[in-house]
Amino acid sequence: NMKPVVRSLWDQLLLRKRAIIETINDQLKNQSQVEHSRHRSLTNYMADVVAGLIAYTYQPRKPSLNLSSSALIAL
Repeated sequence: NMKPVVRSLWDQLLLRKRAIIETINDQLKNQSQVEHSRHRSLTNYMADVVAGLIAYTYQPRKPSLNLSSSALIAL
Protein backbone atom coordinates (compact mmCIF):
# COMPACT_ATOMS: atom_id res chain seq x y z
CA ASN A 1 0.00 0.00 0.00
CA MET A 2 2.99 2.30 -0.32
CA LYS A 3 2.79 5.14 -2.78
CA PRO A 4 5.64 5.62 -5.26
CA VAL A 5 8.09 8.36 -4.31
CA VAL A 6 10.06 10.44 -6.79
CA ARG A 7 13.72 10.21 -5.81
CA SER A 8 16.71 12.02 -7.16
CA LEU A 9 19.36 10.14 -9.10
CA TRP A 10 21.79 10.45 -6.18
CA ASP A 11 19.27 8.86 -3.78
CA GLN A 12 18.64 5.99 -6.20
CA LEU A 13 22.37 5.37 -6.51
CA LEU A 14 22.87 5.30 -2.74
CA LEU A 15 19.89 2.98 -2.24
CA ARG A 16 21.54 0.46 -4.56
CA LYS A 17 24.71 0.65 -2.47
CA ARG A 18 22.90 0.48 0.87
CA ALA A 19 24.24 -2.98 1.78
CA ILE A 20 27.83 -1.76 1.47
CA ILE A 21 27.06 1.39 3.47
CA GLU A 22 25.46 -0.71 6.23
CA THR A 23 28.51 -3.00 6.24
CA ILE A 24 30.83 -0.03 6.73
CA ASN A 25 28.67 1.33 9.54
CA ASP A 26 28.68 -2.10 11.19
CA GLN A 27 32.47 -2.34 10.97
CA LEU A 28 32.88 1.13 12.45
CA LYS A 29 30.61 0.22 15.36
CA ASN A 30 31.98 -3.25 16.10
CA GLN A 31 35.62 -3.35 15.04
CA SER A 32 36.68 0.28 15.41
CA GLN A 33 34.49 0.71 18.49
CA VAL A 34 32.81 3.90 17.31
CA GLU A 35 29.52 4.03 19.15
CA HIS A 36 26.98 6.54 20.25
CA SER A 37 27.44 7.19 23.92
CA ARG A 38 26.83 10.14 26.15
CA HIS A 39 29.92 12.25 25.74
CA ARG A 40 30.32 15.10 28.18
CA SER A 41 31.88 17.40 25.60
CA LEU A 42 31.98 17.84 21.85
CA THR A 43 35.77 17.50 21.94
CA ASN A 44 35.57 14.01 23.46
CA TYR A 45 32.96 12.97 20.92
CA MET A 46 35.03 14.18 17.97
CA ALA A 47 38.18 12.54 19.35
CA ASP A 48 36.29 9.23 19.62
CA VAL A 49 34.97 9.46 16.05
CA VAL A 50 38.35 10.47 14.59
CA ALA A 51 40.12 7.64 16.46
CA GLY A 52 37.60 5.14 15.08
CA LEU A 53 37.99 6.43 11.52
CA ILE A 54 41.77 6.25 11.77
CA ALA A 55 41.53 2.66 13.01
CA TYR A 56 39.19 1.89 10.11
CA THR A 57 41.67 3.24 7.54
CA TYR A 58 44.30 0.75 8.75
CA GLN A 59 42.09 -2.26 8.02
CA PRO A 60 43.56 -4.35 5.20
CA ARG A 61 40.27 -4.97 3.39
CA LYS A 62 37.57 -2.33 3.21
CA PRO A 63 34.32 -2.37 1.21
CA SER A 64 33.94 0.40 -1.36
CA LEU A 65 31.11 1.92 -3.35
CA ASN A 66 33.05 1.93 -6.66
CA LEU A 67 31.68 5.31 -7.71
CA SER A 68 33.50 6.71 -10.72
CA SER A 69 34.16 10.42 -11.04
CA SER A 70 32.28 10.54 -14.36
CA ALA A 71 29.16 9.14 -12.65
CA LEU A 72 29.45 11.77 -9.92
CA ILE A 73 29.82 14.57 -12.46
CA ALA A 74 26.73 13.33 -14.33
CA LEU A 75 24.70 13.76 -11.16
